[in-house]
Amino acid sequence: MDKLWAPWRIKYITTLKKEKQCLFCAVIKKHDDRKNLIILRAKSCFVMLNLFPYNNGHLMISPYRHIDNIAGLNEDEMLDLMKTTALMKQVLDKTIKPHGYNIGINCGKAAGAGIAGHLHVHIVPRWQGDVNFMPVIGNTRVISQSLQQLYALLAKEIKKKQ
Repeated sequence: MDKLWAPWRIKYITTLKKEKQCLFCAVIKKHDDRKNLIILRAKSCFVMLNLFPYNNGHLMISPYRHIDNIAGLNEDEMLDLMKTTALMKQVLDKTIKPHGYNIGINCGKAAGAGIAGHLHVHIVPRWQGDVNFMPVIGNTRVISQSLQQLYALLAKEIKKKQ
């Protein structure tokens, strides 16, 4: 049997314990955006790279306010969240050129929300053939680019758009 070594996954495995503080609330208070993978701070929301992505370029857009329900957003927050989602799709189009996207919100733990208490939009870039035997049979995803490389690429494109 072949082995695929993925030592970077140990961080995910060892942090599966329940966090005492909301991840989004914790990182937004910190000032080292690059270290915390925050790629953009908008008016009422922010964008961060997913530390454990489903695919290369997997982003999460979250309001600053700790809220778990999209219906609780005010109009300004809703508009900013959607405009920021659209902007980040354009940035991903330009930089990593995916063939399509899954864009969505998992509302509640039963719906798959890993952080159910703080609303966030997922943008998952997709390419033809990106679901092959590795995730299906091997239960392993292959991410083709480091988060730091991707961060630098996206940051450069965001600066052009501002």
